[in-house]
Amino acid sequence: MTAPTSALPAEHTPGTDPERWPDIVTLPRVSRARTAVAERIVRRALGRLPLRARLAGQGDIGLGGPLMDIREPDAFFRRIGASGLIGFGESYMAGEWDAPDLVAVLTVLADNAADLVPRSLQRLRGVWHLRRPAAQMNTPEGSRDNISHHYDLSNELFALFLDETLSYSSAVFRGFPAEHDLLPAAQHRKIDRLLDAAGVTDGTRLLEIGTGWGELAIRAAARGARVTTVTLSAEQRELARARIREAGFEDRVEVRLSDYRHVTGDYDAIVSVEMIEAVGEEFWPIYFETLDRLLAPGGRIALQAITMPDDRLRVSRSTYTWIHKYIFPGGLLPSTEAVERITTGHTRLRTTQRIRFGAHYAETLRLWRERFTERTAEVDALGFDAVFRRMWTFYLAYSEAGFRSGYLDVQQLLLTREETA
Repeated sequence: MTAPTSALPAEHTPGTDPERWPDIVTLPRVSRARTAVAERIVRRALGRLPLRARLAGQGDIGLGGPLMDIREPDAFFRRIGASGLIGFGESYMAGEWDAPDLVAVLTVLADNAADLVPRSLQRLRGVWHLRRPAAQMNTPEGSRDNISHHYDLSNELFALFLDETLSYSSAVFRGFPAEHDLLPAAQHRKIDRLLDAAGVTDGTRLLEIGTGWGELAIRAAARGARVTTVTLSAEQRELARARIREAGFEDRVEVRLSDYRHVTGDYDAIVSVEMIEAVGEEFWPIYFETLDRLLAPGGRIALQAITMPDDRLRVSRSTYTWIHKYIFPGGLLPSTEAVERITTGHTRLRTTQRIRFGAHYAETLRLWRERFTERTAEVDALGFDAVFRRMWTFYLAYSEAGFRSGYLDVQQLLLTREETA
């Protein structure tokens, strides 16, 4: 017999396209019992946190702090009952809750992520947490689809909130707070640190895994390097080629539409910026084995990677999250320990230098988020609707909160090969 569902009607959010946003337009079917359990857990969690959760018509809970305005409590709890944290994000996309300072609210939640659900119930996380779809596995074919989902949205969209370098990774600032007009220099500072670590100079044969929009390749070519750079995004490749040509380095840089697994040859230096996050845990050994295979004797590898604590990686590695569903399908952040386990167990590569700078990513994301918000009319003009804007705002704020809380970090790693006698 089917369990009764919540009485709250499933209805269209005004102005929302049901084909584009099916799980936002229609509330999920979920039993009253499951919704009630979710409500009890969430109320208990919010009541112990340093924030103020205002439930429309039901009063406030929490210890005081940034305001979380839950405008439609029934829909909010119903979505969480159906799909946990995916429902939490979808409820924000639907406008069922909001916050004057979204980053502050999400930072409180990130600070307390390990204890939001009582430990006695954490063994039941599989009841609420969905498994990742097989279609998101990062096979060569799956990787193309996963990368296209995010990076082929629109070059014009990314240009609205990134700086003129079109660098979509953490910058390195001289000090805080940062300002948007300091971003180009801060991005060049990040790139130069990586190129210096990899020993890129005149005549270096450099491989870049993950082209972005070409700024690192341009900067390396200006040093005299001969650059091969690979991407799976057709949109990125087209614009990167144009920018490289405009900079006058078309003869020094080759941009290939290729999976990293298909690259051949050997290179004096390899650089990859925030690409390992898209590899997928099952392919981490192949990724590092490929780096080992492609590196010439005496060569260096400089990586920039977003990391998470190893205990959280072990707990969440198979979980399907809001980020997977809407932003980065197939992605998984490694831990420092995971990188060491893989490189030690599968390659001759060893980490010889590590620089952490998570606070710089929080500032980078703040600047992107503020710029995105300022340019709402231009986002709309590109054909992105209000639900997309709320989704993208939530993604940027969620990521910023992860770095502000210390739940996430970003590192530059230098890897060299342990040569056998």
